[in-house]
Amino acid sequence: MRVQAFLTALAATSLHEVAAKPLRRQEVDLATRIETEKKAALQGVLNNFGPDGSQAPGASAGVLIASPSTDNPNYYYTWTRDAALTLKMVIDEFLHGDEDLQSYIRDYVKSQAILQTVSNPSGALGSGRGLGEPKFYANLTRFNGDWGRPQRDGPALRATALITYTRYLLSTGIDSDNAEAKDIWLVIENDLNYVSQYWNQTGFDLWEEVDGSSFFTTAAQHRALVEGAALGKQLQQDVSAYESQAPNVLCFLQTFWNGKYAVANINVQQSDFSRSGIDANTVLTAIATFDPEASCDDTLFQPCSSRALANLKEYIDSFRTLYTINKDVSETGTGVATGRYAEDVYFNGNPWYLTTLAVPEQLYDAIQRWSTINTIAIDDTSLAFWQSVYPSAQIGTYTKGDSDFTKLIDAVLAYADGFVETALNYTPENGALAEQYSREDGTPLSARELTWSYASFVTMRAARLAATSDYAQVPSWGAPSSPQVPDTCTPSSVKGTYAPAVAAGAPADAPACTYIVTFNLNASTFYGENIYLFGNSTDLGDWRVSDALAGSAAAYTDERPLWTFMVELPAGAALEYKFVRKEPSGEVLYEVEDRSLGVPECGDEAPGEETVEDSWNGPVGGEME
Repeated sequence: MRVQAFLTALAATSLHEVAAKPLRRQEVDLATRIETEKKAALQGVLNNFGPDGSQAPGASAGVLIASPSTDNPNYYYTWTRDAALTLKMVIDEFLHGDEDLQSYIRDYVKSQAILQTVSNPSGALGSGRGLGEPKFYANLTRFNGDWGRPQRDGPALRATALITYTRYLLSTGIDSDNAEAKDIWLVIENDLNYVSQYWNQTGFDLWEEVDGSSFFTTAAQHRALVEGAALGKQLQQDVSAYESQAPNVLCFLQTFWNGKYAVANINVQQSDFSRSGIDANTVLTAIATFDPEASCDDTLFQPCSSRALANLKEYIDSFRTLYTINKDVSETGTGVATGRYAEDVYFNGNPWYLTTLAVPEQLYDAIQRWSTINTIAIDDTSLAFWQSVYPSAQIGTYTKGDSDFTKLIDAVLAYADGFVETALNYTPENGALAEQYSREDGTPLSARELTWSYASFVTMRAARLAATSDYAQVPSWGAPSSPQVPDTCTPSSVKGTYAPAVAAGAPADAPACTYIVTFNLNASTFYGENIYLFGNSTDLGDWRVSDALAGSAAAYTDERPLWTFMVELPAGAALEYKFVRKEPSGEVLYEVEDRSLGVPECGDEAPGEETVEDSWNGPVGGEME
């Protein structure tokens, strides 16, 4: 009941009134199908939740697995990003009255407090670098395998989810002494400090393929800093770092716009990168940073903004003739199936449920705002979008009461519904949502029962209800009403301090002091041969070759055949280690003798840094002999 009271108060004090819009007769069947699938989708998420979810055996409490699939592909891990996006949905559903979800939220908080302390190939908590690790085993242990790391969206998205829940605690007064809120803040603070320190460094995008600067990541980071600063002030915390960096992040966000659409990835590290940049990344951005009280602002890329609408049309059009199942779709007809990006080759490149559902969610969000502010503005940037859904649309400003205003709203609603119909048409009768569906015939493909697919359906449904009824909204995240972009973008940062969130559930004995040790190994290799580091600690794989750490040959030259390994290790650790070569044939060649290293004790500077110089001492590969 407290949740309902919170929503009632919120609707009365925080939101403009949204007039009820009864569903038209032809929509009733779709609305019923959506409600049926929503129940299946929410249950699908809970089935993937440890420890009691039917599809999550062995997962720790509060851990969301990405999918029960363990082979081709193996997604039986927890991804920080996917889990955070899903928990944001769970928290929103809790705010809308599903009080049974609170136990899942609290389990998640504790699991993330623990996870922040797990050292990993990206680093550890001492430097904050470990917060950028993308995925872990379902039992909250590190994954040492080769992967695209770091990924810098996870901390921002986790902060956003936890901020939403913490604001609820503070608003309702049920946390009378703010004890729970203050405990959760310790987790949030680590993530916000990470964003403030590392936002201007490259990392892998949300598809885990491109190393560079991601539009989605940058926008998520800006939102986290803005709402984190507001919450921190409420809890009487120092938020100067967040306030100083948020404008810089917003300034950087503007550089992704190329005049026609937002380019998904810039500053790309791969020399052979050749994508157009038209990507679901950008549509998901408009959704993830939607504020129900923001204007239709281009700067913030709000769903109803001209840039976001123009971008959406470019994205949709890139798939119109790409898939066989889209062959009968007209320019303004049924919604097309959409995927990640047109050049995708993963599983031969197919539409995804979550990307197809992202299109109507952006449009429902946009309808909600137009129906609240009672104005639609069509300009040169958005005209092509509008004419694709309503061919007679012209540049101008349309206000509620005008017949054209209603026609424009109805046209966008019908257009959005078409994409939902498409997703539902390729959904099995039991409601299970895989990652992808076949470009040829719509058969579900890739990982089964994908948590993110389920979450995307639930959030789409909530957005549609908000667009077509007086469905209560979640709070504004505090998007600035008149965002000010600095004249010059400053790639600055603020070095963060990090500590285990023990009060929120982190282990009391988690190492707080670490050393970043760089192992430089001189070892001549040939193309296809790689070198790994392993040793007698968890950080070094516990002598398991399968968990050995991959080295980087980025600085390798004929003059200095350098392989580099950067590892964050507990201060005072006594290590034994050696290097191994992995041949293209699968053969493993070991060094002759173990090496040893004593990591220094904590010093005044945390984390400390040390460099170790080594040369290969063992057999070499066949092409080197």
